[in-house]
Order: sequence, then structure tokens, then C-alpha cells
Amino acid sequence: MAVRSISDRWTAGKGAGALALALFCVLGVAMMQRAGWLDWLNVGLMGWAGTARDGDIGRHLTPLMRLATAIGDTIGRLAILALVLPALLWLRRRGDALWLALMMAGGTALNLILKQIFAAPRPDLLPHLDIVHSYSFPSGHAAGNMMMFGALAMLARRRGGYWAAGMMIALIGISRVWLGVHWPSDVTAGWIEGLGWLALCRVWLPARRG
Repeated sequence: MAVRSISDRWTAGKGAGALALALFCVLGVAMMQRAGWLDWLNVGLMGWAGTARDGDIGRHLTPLMRLATAIGDTIGRLAILALVLPALLWLRRRGDALWLALMMAGGTALNLILKQIFAAPRPDLLPHLDIVHSYSFPSGHAAGNMMMFGALAMLARRRGGYWAAGMMIALIGISRVWLGVHWPSDVTAGWIEGLGWLALCRVWLPARRG
């Protein structure tokens, strides 16, 4: 991975600032959630999801949501890494492979730390359709897949890659609300966290050659 020059300090500062802003926003969402200011949104959207999944549409959408959650959980992300990292190494993109591995490791650690800090319980409005044991806020699925698919789109450097990443990120986040294991604000905070971490790590993304 190439060493950054002194002229890149402003870029590094922007990345750090973006992460700081993201964490400030996550804190703001947490405070509003605990104060009950987001109940109308959280209860309303999850209540709609519960009504929908108990109806005819639920028979078709619930399997899709389970699949999206499975792709986006820790095992799913590790499986994706197990495919992508060797491919990058085979393409002689060692810097990209190292960047992706370190970015995901650091982002996962950040989410675990934030979960312990906020220690938010899981929602109990709907029966859970997924097995969960950790705290709820911010959503690890939302944060981890914002990082994972966002990073893959950055490495692919294709407009279509960003569209595909956005759809996967949205579907996985929505699946967590549909399955009753996250409030919408948990998912939103996870997306913000993941985006901030990506903005910071982008500073060390290896430059494209050729």
C-alpha cells in the first residue's frame, strides 16, 4: 500500500471529520430514540411490517428477507470475504485485499464497541423471526453491509457496482425491521456509522494503477 504524501493530510482530516460527524449523528439518534422522540416512526414502520408479514404478501417476502439477513450476517460477510480476498490476490491487487480486510476488521470492532456503549435492548413489538443475542443499537447488519458492499463498489470502480451495493444495503437493512429484530432507527444509525467508517478508510484506499 503506497505511503501517503504530506499533501494528503487534508484528505485524512476530511476522513476523520466524516467519521466524527457520523458518530455524532449516531449519538443524536440514540438520544432521540431513548427520549421516545422516534417512537412514532419506529412503532409505525415496524407495525406496518408486522401487518404486512402476517398477510398474503408475507408468504412471499419473508423468505426473501430471511435470505437477505443471512447474506448480511457475520457468517455471510466472512463468506464474501473468503471469495473476494483470494480473487484480489490472484489479480495481484494485494494492497486492495489488505485494505478490505483491515477496513472490515476495524469496522466490525467499532460496531461491537458502540453496541456495548449504548446497550440498547432489542424491540419486542413483533415476534422475532431471527435468532439474536447481542444489543440492538446500532444495527450490525446495517453497519457491516454498508462497509462491505460500499467497499466492494469502491474497489470495482463501476457505476453499476454502486447501484447494486445500494440495493443490497437497503434490502438487508429493511430485512432487520421486517424480521422484528431492529427498530428503523437502529438500522439508520448503522448505515450512518458504516458510511462514516468508509469515509475514513477511503483515505488509505490504494490508488488505481493504469
